[in-house]
Amino acid sequence: MMEQLPLVDLIVFLVYMLCIIGFGVSFSFRNRSAQDFTTGGGKLPSWAIGMSIFATFVSSISFLALPGNAYLSNWNGFVFSLSIPFAAWIAVKYFVPHYRRIQSDSAYFYLEERFGPWARIYASLCYLLTQLARMGAIMYLLALPMHLLFGWSIPWVIVMAGLSVVIYSMMGGIEAVIWTDAIQGIILIAGAILCVLLIFIDIPGGSTTVFEIARENDKFSLGSFDFDFTASTFWMIMVYGLFINLQNFGIDQSYVQRYISAKNDRDAKRSTWMGSLLYVPVSAIFFFIGTALYSFYQSQPGLLPDSIAADSVFPYFIVKELPVGLTGLLIASIFAAGMSTLSTSINSSATVILSDHYKKYIKPNAPAEKDMKVLRTSSFLMGIIAIVVGLAFNGVDSALDAWWALASIFSGGMLGLFLLGMIVPNCKSNNAVVAVLVGIVVIAWASLSGIWVTWGFPEGLSNPLHTNMTIVLGTCSIFLTGFLLSLIMKSKS
Repeated sequence: MMEQLPLVDLIVFLVYMLCIIGFGVSFSFRNRSAQDFTTGGGKLPSWAIGMSIFATFVSSISFLALPGNAYLSNWNGFVFSLSIPFAAWIAVKYFVPHYRRIQSDSAYFYLEERFGPWARIYASLCYLLTQLARMGAIMYLLALPMHLLFGWSIPWVIVMAGLSVVIYSMMGGIEAVIWTDAIQGIILIAGAILCVLLIFIDIPGGSTTVFEIARENDKFSLGSFDFDFTASTFWMIMVYGLFINLQNFGIDQSYVQRYISAKNDRDAKRSTWMGSLLYVPVSAIFFFIGTALYSFYQSQPGLLPDSIAADSVFPYFIVKELPVGLTGLLIASIFAAGMSTLSTSINSSATVILSDHYKKYIKPNAPAEKDMKVLRTSSFLMGIIAIVVGLAFNGVDSALDAWWALASIFSGGMLGLFLLGMIVPNCKSNNAVVAVLVGIVVIAWASLSGIWVTWGFPEGLSNPLHTNMTIVLGTCSIFLTGFLLSLIMKSKS
């Protein structure tokens, strides 16, 4: 069901987009070196870095999928957020001091020191492929509700959002990314709280009705507490979330850049705690919005057209129920959620290309001016390729499922290799190579066994676990293989 966005809201939306782009580009005058572009010279305030970490967590996937998930089912997905403090504690205790100590722009420099050049190449290429898949999925999922609600062309929205982010990411560097993230994070939080208040005001019976209908339909359930990893139970989501967040904090270039952008170790730890802990209550607000919207439309049958999908219920409410002017700002906040994650991915990918590939293998002694040119060119190319990937997502049955599958394949082995290097000091390079090869085979089996069954392979050979467990299987297989090989080699010697 298509709606016409009022002119005032359209103007608010366009002004917001132009202001964000202009604000981001203004930082281009402060980038005197590649170090400024990638780490801000290590002088950024902890609260801004923390807001940027938070905004990176809240992509357009979260902004649309969390309320949609709660509307359709319950709060089972919120368990993912509950795993973040545990991962953040490990990050603050081990990962942040580790990366602050080695003082490298690249998250994968350590892997080369530990296992040799192959490990750095493997991890950095996996990261670049993961970011391309992530950016493409985010842009497509950003465009989809805009198409369903307003009839906006999906390719046009993908290209517009992509180019907007490319412009300020390419020109402004990490400072533009962090400061625009901070602004957009504040808008996200304010917009979410405002929507909750408006639902309470507009629903017949007020907040009491919201909670009554939600309780009657078991909408606040966190899922089954059975130790079953074949379905979306509490423990499956908790384990999956812990591994994903350990990967984010431990081996994700965008997080590592933020650690070294802080003024000192204390600020780096403080920003990590702030960004991660802030996401927990804010994600709860987004889940509550989905639950409240379920009560809102259940109490007023006929108000929501049957053609509106769960992920589009929140944008539909914004368009139909919010006052003129606020609608444009909330539509802008949906774009803000996607743009903050896209800008982070573009900047971190450009840093990886410069540090792990260009300066390492192409021109190790390139002048500083050349470094800046490579960073800006890489930012532009990664953004353009991501737009193409986003366009390729158009028409897939489930962009979210496609993203999860690609992310598991591309990034499943990185965390296992990193943990192997940190925890098993006597693991040699050749043992790590074998471990990674075993991990890749396990990840391929876990990700693709469902397809193999359709080709005629026995069903008993398929992966019995939930799809989200792929990263857990890949990480554990690499770590355990490397650990056992190290024990065997040690006993022989």
